[in-house]
Amino acid sequence: MLFAMPPLDAEDVRVLGELEAMQSGLGARLNAKPRWEAQLRRSLFAAAIQGSNAIDHLTISDADARALVEHAPMSASTSEQTRQAVAGYRDAMTYVRQTPKLGFFEYSETLLSSLHFMITKCRPAKWPGRYRQGGIHISRAYTGPDADLVPGLVGELVEWLRAGDLDAPVYARAAMAHLNLVSILPWRDGNGRTARAVHTLVLARSGELAPEFSSIEEWLGEQINTVRYFAALSAAQGTPDRDARPWLRYVLASHHRQARRVERLCEWTARLWTDLGALAAQRGLPERVLAALYAAALGEVRRSTYQQDEGLSRDQAIRDIQALTRAGLLTPQGNATTRVYLLSGVAAEISEAAAAAVRSPGRDPYSRR
Repeated sequence: MLFAMPPLDAEDVRVLGELEAMQSGLGARLNAKPRWEAQLRRSLFAAAIQGSNAIDHLTISDADARALVEHAPMSASTSEQTRQAVAGYRDAMTYVRQTPKLGFFEYSETLLSSLHFMITKCRPAKWPGRYRQGGIHISRAYTGPDADLVPGLVGELVEWLRAGDLDAPVYARAAMAHLNLVSILPWRDGNGRTARAVHTLVLARSGELAPEFSSIEEWLGEQINTVRYFAALSAAQGTPDRDARPWLRYVLASHHRQARRVERLCEWTARLWTDLGALAAQRGLPERVLAALYAAALGEVRRSTYQQDEGLSRDQAIRDIQALTRAGLLTPQGNATTRVYLLSGVAAEISEAAAAAVRSPGRDPYSRR
């Protein structure tokens, strides 16, 4: 038996309205096709992968997360097992990002199994894609259903994904898909990561906004939020009457706060792009170098990534990076295949000024304070 969708009250409707207004504004901004969209999308994708895996103690640095989505070498300090695990999650989420374009898409047990396989294929002993055949306990706080009930429960969830509560807001449907899958615990390992991937999949299939801009995986992966995430799951799973309202409110609040963060990031990006453009023009640099400067402002820029983003030859990309370095706007770090360039000098000052202009604290949308 699955958790039922709780009815939305006036406060839930208000929070959803604020969330949808933010997402609508962001959608309008992105519809203008700003030049920075692809890079920001990639940065958010990296943060989501990093966040979701951190919940399961698969920790990588910001730099390694960006290297992962750029298919660049990760640092030597990251273990091979962690590299394979996060790469599997990247592959699963890359598929999720493509699903809005799949006219033949259909929710199925095979789909869920395939996502699980991609996420856990680096650990064959954990039966990637195959249902568990024994009991499962989560830190003594929750015991999953008997193994012989799993196929029927997953089948029930698939039918709900296809036709259940279709009139409910997509954020509520994503929250309930997440809760139900992680409560069934169909697999020996990777249940949480797969449930979070399915959460994002439901959002992606709505077609309202690209999943990079609507996912809450980055938010959930922050340490204090991870604690609250597990508390919210435990509260729902431990409720005798299976009341999912506290869980639903937790998810809606998380989406609201992450949306506000993304909104501020876009405000910072638009301001930064304009200010860096003025700097490039002042220094007599070609407009295309904005892509390199902006990538460095997000963390670091690789020559190969800049070359691909701007459709340049290797020699053109090298000349541009060297010109930015001579101008004191980029600083090299690392050697050979791991070399990246960091923002420096006046460009770094511009980046910080833009960030300060849009910086504001988040708030719990269910609190009027």
